[in-house]
Amino acid sequence: MSETSFPINDLLRRKLQTSLIIISLTLCVASTLFLLLFCENIGLGISLMVTDKLTTVFSIVFSQFIIFLGILIFVVGAVIISFMVFIMMSQRVRDIGLMKAVGCPNNLIFGYFMTELLVVTIIGCFLGVILGIVADFTLTSFFSNFGFQILQKPINFWFVLVVFVVFFVLALGFGAKPILDTAKIPPVKAISPVHYFGLSKEPGFKVISKSGLTMKIALRSLYRHKSAGTRIILCLTAVFILATIGIAGGIIADQTTKSWVENAIGRDIILIAHQNITRQYIFLQSKFRGAEENSPINYTDEKYSIPDNILTILNSTTLSISGLEQRLILETRVKEIPGIDIQNNYEEVGDSHEGMSLIIGIEPDKVLSKCSVKGQYLKADEEWQALIGDSLAQKMFSEPLIQQIQAFSTFFNITGICLDPINNGNVTYVRLQDLQEITGIFKTNIAMIKIEPSADRTSVLNQLRNEVENVNPEFEVADLNEVLDKNLGFVGYIWSTVMFLPLLSLFAASLCLVGYVTLTISEQRQEYGVLRALGAKPRTVLKIVAAQSLIVLLASSVLGIALGIIVTLLILVPEPVVTIYTVIEIAGWMLVALALTFSFSLYPAVRFAKKPLLEIMT
Repeated sequence: MSETSFPINDLLRRKLQTSLIIISLTLCVASTLFLLLFCENIGLGISLMVTDKLTTVFSIVFSQFIIFLGILIFVVGAVIISFMVFIMMSQRVRDIGLMKAVGCPNNLIFGYFMTELLVVTIIGCFLGVILGIVADFTLTSFFSNFGFQILQKPINFWFVLVVFVVFFVLALGFGAKPILDTAKIPPVKAISPVHYFGLSKEPGFKVISKSGLTMKIALRSLYRHKSAGTRIILCLTAVFILATIGIAGGIIADQTTKSWVENAIGRDIILIAHQNITRQYIFLQSKFRGAEENSPINYTDEKYSIPDNILTILNSTTLSISGLEQRLILETRVKEIPGIDIQNNYEEVGDSHEGMSLIIGIEPDKVLSKCSVKGQYLKADEEWQALIGDSLAQKMFSEPLIQQIQAFSTFFNITGICLDPINNGNVTYVRLQDLQEITGIFKTNIAMIKIEPSADRTSVLNQLRNEVENVNPEFEVADLNEVLDKNLGFVGYIWSTVMFLPLLSLFAASLCLVGYVTLTISEQRQEYGVLRALGAKPRTVLKIVAAQSLIVLLASSVLGIALGIIVTLLILVPEPVVTIYTVIEIAGWMLVALALTFSFSLYPAVRFAKKPLLEIMT
């Protein structure tokens, strides 16, 4: 029989403990690998640079979340691995004492348990890689079936190798030290139950509370088992920070970014334009989620101008229209104009970068949708002002709010930076009157309306389509709610993947709590046996263990949730949108997470309580 057969048989004999360690390591590896592979598939990646999707601000917010969660997942994985190895070795100290008592040298004992650690580490990392790849493939296929443009790319084996090696090294690094420390323990101490369970002396300890016997025993056990108790609280705190940022932060970021998109596109907006302009405008709004490129068009073509007859129809009082907005959309080359920083000794800032930009002429006092702005929105009575998109501001300008932009050989003062998905944020808004004056194009090529809430929307749309078609069949009426809903769905699906990541770590934390409960039950099995012999019912034992788990869980969750909310609101999400429904949703999800974690922790207690009294006392 080989030398490795003894450690493997030992692991097989301890099925629960071995399973807890392997599953915990598997979930840590899988969540990290899934994070890397899935972000690569959706075209975002772990970077702060704008790719072919999202605008700069959206990309930065999402990337910050991914980077922060990635770091936390590694940290939580390391903490979980450290705790699970501690649990494994705490339950093996007595075995080591017996091995040393019969003459086994330290190096043989160390090699024995290192073999066990190598076996569970290799199995856990391998299963984690498989689970991460399967999760990435499954979710990518799932969202692709719902119409999201996601390309299932070939597996990046470098990511797979890096994740495997990093967690393999972490597991060995955190696991080798407790094995080495335990192997050096003298036989007398190792066999002693006090050292065996790391118990602290308790003379003079009294429970001040007048609570019942159940709570007294639970608090006494927690006090005696300080080492394991402190470790599990720190472990669960780290996990709840991760879970809060993923779940609560994901919900807040989801609602905040969705409000940016909806404010910019507008809800219940109807577009009237030439069919080519309509397709182009919808494409420009869809570039936010990576729509395929359309062939370029000449915006200045006279056939795209809105006919006066159609404007007459839109101004008619019979259509129940609550608002009418006209826009002139063009595309031209723009140039960065340096500015003077008055607050910094009149230093010149900026350069002379150039690039293409979508130019949209609007009437500021008649806009039906108003995007979120850093700075000031355009004003109807102020000439030669410009509002630029966040991607354009990031790509071309140093300090855009004190600089100018040149378009059509005209200089515009930049008043603000807007969060607008159109053309992926590569857009410049100016007053319609100014744009018409410098281009000589006095007719608009887009009209937008908003139907009164009390009107029959379907009936008004059908009437409007018929009347527009009678005037000019090449013009059409499009409901922008469809493109809005698709963009909101894309944002929602991105944040749903972010919220999915902490669930694996949360489940791993539940296994840590199960391991902790198993350890405390082993230490107190004789006490519970005496209680049972004196007439206590099995549910009394269950109540004691449940009280211990609840105290540990509440202590760690309060600290973890508080820190997670602070990090989310102050660091990760700029100007968060938080409503009463957001608070209720977050509270509901966190309560579900706490309830599930608590329920998992009761498994060892239920299993132990069902054992016959003779088996407990043996």
